Amino acid sequence: MKLLVILMLLAVATLALAEESKYTDRYDNVNIDEILNNRRLLVAYVKCILETGRCTAEGKELKKHIKDGMQTACSKCTQWQRQGARKVVKHIRENEPEYWQQMLTKYDPNGEFKSIYEPFLESDD
Repeated sequence: MKLLVILMLLAVATLALAEESKYTDRYDNVNIDEILNNRRLLVAYVKCILETGRCTAEGKELKKHIKDGMQTACSKCTQWQRQGARKVVKHIRENEPEYWQQMLTKYDPNGEFKSIYEPFLESDD
């Protein structure tokens, strides 16, 4: 009986730790399309990430995790965040390439993580 209780406690602890290893989903309801369709909003977020502008709460959270997300292929992202990251990066690459280059210079200056984040950005999972 004691063994069963210990195993259940370990299972609950493991689940709790697994949940903590994900980024917060607090901002998963942000309307990405609204931001992408409004250059002023998009540039404000990009400047926040580049540390050349002010940050909203959402921007601060994004900035806190962007390098880790690039280094781990967004392994701690929720499914919504994974899809959103791909959509945003595609938009920035196509419509704001100078900002994409600045982001790469800041977060992956030597291109050492490109082999990690590029396959992630191209996938559909």
